[in-house]
Amino acid sequence: MLKRFMNKVNRYQNGITGLETAIILIAFVVVAAVFAYTVLSAGLFATQKSSEAVYSGLESTQSTLEMKGGVIAYATGGTAQSGQATDLILDNGGSALTNAGTYVTRLQFTVANVLGGEPIDLSPSYTVASTVDAPTDLTISSPDNHVTVIDYDDKFNHFEDCTWTIDYLGMNDGDNLLEAGEKALMTVWLVEHDGTDFNLAASGDTGAWFDDDDDTNSQLIDANHQFRLQIKTSEGAVLSIERTLPAYIDKSMDLH
Repeated sequence: MLKRFMNKVNRYQNGITGLETAIILIAFVVVAAVFAYTVLSAGLFATQKSSEAVYSGLESTQSTLEMKGGVIAYATGGTAQSGQATDLILDNGGSALTNAGTYVTRLQFTVANVLGGEPIDLSPSYTVASTVDAPTDLTISSPDNHVTVIDYDDKFNHFEDCTWTIDYLGMNDGDNLLEAGEKALMTVWLVEHDGTDFNLAASGDTGAWFDDDDDTNSQLIDANHQFRLQIKTSEGAVLSIERTLPAYIDKSMDLH
């Protein structure tokens, strides 16, 4: 009697077989494996991108210039010391400016490659056949293919691509690539030189002061004048140089 009753109770109830249990376990393992693969792939991708960012940062750092020494400012006109230029600053009509000896015409500084990094292209925007103390006529590079740009700005002016020349000091291999161990002397010409005197350029020349900038000489660099140079190479960080001229303008000054 009891046996028949139990058979009726269990007639429509099925149990889980071992095969079904195995299939469920396999499904769990497959899902866990797919999830683990996805997580690992995302982690490896993030690690790869982080490595690329680190190496890119190192490459940019190695392509950056650094200063070697101070900034030398040169004034012109009046009576100069031995070996220094006594040229005048002329307006666009050829007349000499008053008090021309109180104005700075060019800035000079030495740069090198930091940490022995990658070579930096310093093909100059202009060439000059002589030194800053006895300059000859500035000639624009032909073709004008310079990639390093020097930006000048102060309270009154902004020159986005200054006129500059270069001269290598000591060891160098004769090309325009600044490589490990080499030092380059860069000269920024704020007023164009024609081989005899400094001349304010014609209106529209954005690389140097021109006649319209003169404004009775008030915008040219003089005593207590604050300015900034930014050297922008094709790669790497921008080298920024900020200086203030002293209260008295000498023929040459080291702006620490």
